[in-house]
Amino acid sequence: MTTTTVTSTPVAVANPTVVVANPGYASSPAYVTTTNGVPATSTMIVTEAPPALQQEVVLAQPSPQHVWLGGYWTWRNDRYEWMAGHWELPPSSSSAWVAPRWQQEGNAYRFTEGYWN
Repeated sequence: MTTTTVTSTPVAVANPTVVVANPGYASSPAYVTTTNGVPATSTMIVTEAPPALQQEVVLAQPSPQHVWLGGYWTWRNDRYEWMAGHWELPPSSSSAWVAPRWQQEGNAYRFTEGYWN
């Protein structure tokens, strides 16, 4: 994975060879069904701290197999954007969700996309 550090204004740098599915915004449907279990990760670094997580209303579980994936902040269009939580079907019954995360590294913040493991 290639990562570039940003030292001035907040700018995201993503791995251009990775495609990450968009889980949707707050106006998206209550759940998404996935069929591809291939782990894909993407990393970006910005110099502005992410906002606090938003509280979300967890909608009714569509089926016992669905897993709730909580919302998170991502960096797009030179600003933070909230990605709403949603229900998703794991790619297999043994899959576990690794949540997206922000990690502080000095004066910067590294974001790693979530993925099914």
